[in-house]
Amino acid sequence: MRKAAGKEKVLGVTESLCPECLARIAARKVAGDDVVYLVKTCPEHGDFRTVIWRGTPAYETWAGEGGTTPAANVSSAGKGCPFDCGLCPGHRRPTCCVLLEVTGRCNLACPVCFASAGRRGDDPDFATVAGWLRQIRAANGQCNIQLSGGEPTLRDDLPEIIALGRSLGYGFFQLNTNGLRLADDREYGARLKEAGLSCVFLQFDGLEDDVYERIRGRTLLARKQEAIARCAELGLGVVLVPTLVPGINTGHIGRIVAFAAGLVPAVRGVHFQPVSYFGRFPQTPADADRFTLPELMRALEEQSGGKMRATDFRPSGARNAYCSFHAEYLVAADGAMKLSRSGREKTCCQPRPAAEGVRKARSFVARRWSAAGGAGTASPAHCPGTVTDSLDAFLDMVETRTICISAMAFQDAGNIDTDRLKDCPLHIFHPDGRLIPFCAYNLTDKAGRPLYRPQEVRP
Repeated sequence: MRKAAGKEKVLGVTESLCPECLARIAARKVAGDDVVYLVKTCPEHGDFRTVIWRGTPAYETWAGEGGTTPAANVSSAGKGCPFDCGLCPGHRRPTCCVLLEVTGRCNLACPVCFASAGRRGDDPDFATVAGWLRQIRAANGQCNIQLSGGEPTLRDDLPEIIALGRSLGYGFFQLNTNGLRLADDREYGARLKEAGLSCVFLQFDGLEDDVYERIRGRTLLARKQEAIARCAELGLGVVLVPTLVPGINTGHIGRIVAFAAGLVPAVRGVHFQPVSYFGRFPQTPADADRFTLPELMRALEEQSGGKMRATDFRPSGARNAYCSFHAEYLVAADGAMKLSRSGREKTCCQPRPAAEGVRKARSFVARRWSAAGGAGTASPAHCPGTVTDSLDAFLDMVETRTICISAMAFQDAGNIDTDRLKDCPLHIFHPDGRLIPFCAYNLTDKAGRPLYRPQEVRP
């Protein structure tokens, strides 16, 4: 039960969107009864109130430094955020990672899909994608590349795309995938590895098929496990990516981490994504359908039996503090987890240029999410708790037995905060050549109409 509106404390003001029509409107962040709401009023559609933060750590204590480094600007500011993306001069963060949607096709039909994949037309041809890579490189220099879709492994020429990108100087390629083709086609996985794929970002929602039936529309657990085994065999680093949906798999968080830790170093991390209501989703969300970052941090502590603590986690220096958190752990042979990087190191709280935070984030992802030295297994002699007789052995232990636990809270039309959006370093390449912040690109109103994403082609 929340306090009456008159007793709530206003924590700040921002700008947001009406979820009915995507009109730009003013919003307030108000706190009451340990919950923070985004409160806004549309002249046409009335009042909206959405939960954005529940419980500890307190919202006010989590804030980090804002971005100050202008991005590479292509579009001009006119209508105001988020309608001028391209990027406009109001954007505060340079590009860390660019997501390329190389297909609109998919071999699943998930009830929840931010891209509404599987209904769009033909793939861009190889020459078109090659032009995109050259354009991004010329405009932004070094950045990480995510290959996405749809399901990108439906393209037979994906290895050639990666090889071309490597020849152009890109240092890190990540594959966003459901893993089905990787489970079935060893030769294809080997071609991806040989071409220079760095990391497999694997859709992985839980350890029971009931979870997959509800979120993905079919049983998939065995196929996911086969994909992980195949990647380990090939020396491809894997990050498990659970979409967390309240009432379905938010009680499985600890089990997912324990499963991942048991597969170190083949599995390099777990990257949780609380569900966001854009693209294709089953219904308009109520507050009970929201799962906030502090709830996730506390769930990690509770469901791990204290192996992880909520206070271990820190916000990223590359984006707005309210977008994400992460921590790194050393994993012992018996499953014990020891924090290897403090969530509150003093150096992380010092002001620093936004460009430095983005550079460090880009380097961190490339280092920690790629395979550990290309190995699929680690020697027991290099596990925490055993005696190491050289610096090299110790460094190898840290490299091969470290797992990163992280989360990203994407925004939809109900909870979007333009202050957060202006600090986004994850950008999607639009077919017309613009770079659009991820959450802006995927915004849809309650009827599913997009702000930036090209319209679906319905059968």
